[in-house]
Amino acid sequence: MPSIHLQSAPHSASFAAQLNLRYPIVQGPMNGGSPIELVTQVCNAGGLGSFAAALLSPAAIIAAVQKIRTLTTRPFNVNLFILETSQPAEAEIARAEELLLPFRDALGLGPATRPQKFSENFEEQLAALLEAAPPVVSFTFGILSADTVAQFHAKGSKVIGTATTVAEAVAWEQAGADFVCLQGAEAGGHRATFLGDIEQSSVGLMTLIPQAAAAVKLPLIAAGGIMDGRGIAAALLLGAQAAQLGTAFLACPESGIAPAWRAQLAVARDDSTRLTRSFSGRHARGIVNSYMEQMALHESALPAYPVQNALSAEIRQTAAKLSRPEFMSLWAGQGVAMARPMPAAQLVATLAAELQAPHAINY
Repeated sequence: MPSIHLQSAPHSASFAAQLNLRYPIVQGPMNGGSPIELVTQVCNAGGLGSFAAALLSPAAIIAAVQKIRTLTTRPFNVNLFILETSQPAEAEIARAEELLLPFRDALGLGPATRPQKFSENFEEQLAALLEAAPPVVSFTFGILSADTVAQFHAKGSKVIGTATTVAEAVAWEQAGADFVCLQGAEAGGHRATFLGDIEQSSVGLMTLIPQAAAAVKLPLIAAGGIMDGRGIAAALLLGAQAAQLGTAFLACPESGIAPAWRAQLAVARDDSTRLTRSFSGRHARGIVNSYMEQMALHESALPAYPVQNALSAEIRQTAAKLSRPEFMSLWAGQGVAMARPMPAAQLVATLAAELQAPHAINY
């Protein structure tokens, strides 16, 4: 196969140039898998590290941004989920608790205590993020108003909107975002869809990139199934200006994930993952396990995110502590079998070397 050079992709340096990055490589924000150490290691190695703040209180968000600034002088990203206040019906919650009880019993937990709240208040989180004003902010599950995007710009923050379809990419462009992260169906973790049906919106990344590139003028970040320099090169050739990798960085020691999760990543195959809403109430891709299989018939009865996520939290946390992967949410993308355990800085350097010399990789 002929050599593919970075400059072959139109405007491939634009995203990196705007953020003064050495490489067009973004570490995906993963709740439970992107602690500050991972974020800053990626930043210092020349990529864009992303900190997942969706589960944090406003005060914790501000503290995290302050901590990151003490560990890197490079640009970094902070991600939030766009959520509305949940008002689930009592019967819906009771049914979910009933379905979860066998798993709680298996872990020795017994009947659940109802959570005091199902999630942090998004508006308060948003205010804290505006106050902290990190160099880059990204959003998943919804879309900001143009006024809110303008407020971040006034604070000096670049805005990344996450999209799973061309229509969502267009919506983010119209809202004034600086960049759009295209999430292909291959991606691990939660689906970002906010317009239309989630299953219909599970478009493969390689077909999504060129269609979005033809529809919007914003720099595109490609996410989903990318694990090495070949994947990054392919995304750039199709019209993206950077690639976001999540599962690839989960395998790094700095991700801090539970040993049982790490062990499952190591033995996963190309067909080990599928979409489920049984853990959180929102479709997400993870490694298939007993919990997923047993809950499959009941998924339609479960409350939406973040309610189901809060109700199942103690099960997932206890399973991780007890090394019971059959009850854990083992988020991973379809490229998980290509994961290469190595320190984050080494992975960034490896990806960059593969991208600069893709002809050296065995196609």
